[in-house]
Amino acid sequence: MILSRDGLAKQAAEWKAAGKRVVFTNGCFDLIHLGHVRYLEEARALGDVLVLGLNSDASVRQLKGLQRPLVGQQERAELMSALRPVDHVVIFEELTADNTLLELRPEIYVKGGDYALSDAAVHTAKPLPEEATVRSYGGQIVFIPFLPGHSTTDLIRHILQVYGH
Repeated sequence: MILSRDGLAKQAAEWKAAGKRVVFTNGCFDLIHLGHVRYLEEARALGDVLVLGLNSDASVRQLKGLQRPLVGQQERAELMSALRPVDHVVIFEELTADNTLLELRPEIYVKGGDYALSDAAVHTAKPLPEEATVRSYGGQIVFIPFLPGHSTTDLIRHILQVYGH
């Protein structure tokens, strides 16, 4: 089910009242592949409800460049909400999920293994922009490793190799 930001806040209160453990993740999810599915399955296993924050088309363009997204936000939201592990999808306009996290306050925030906490020894990982927000309300941050060879960038690269550009 695709929720508005207002709908998310209302639903979050109901989940908390029911004692449900809420898990949140976010991203562009431009071209869906096996790596996404396995990541979402692992994220969903961490709680009772998995909410997926989806970057709007405008924020994807700012993050990934003017050629992206390849698939528009409404179609991406519908695709993601159809996946078994995903309970709800909410589209956000900002570059980070900070505002959505503050509205939802999930017990667990999940990101991919290309991110790391500020005090991590991994120097090749990107700093997690939402770290301070999650820490501010006492949430837990969990990183899920990527499935090697499965990324949107790899998929785009392969399509261009096969079909020429």
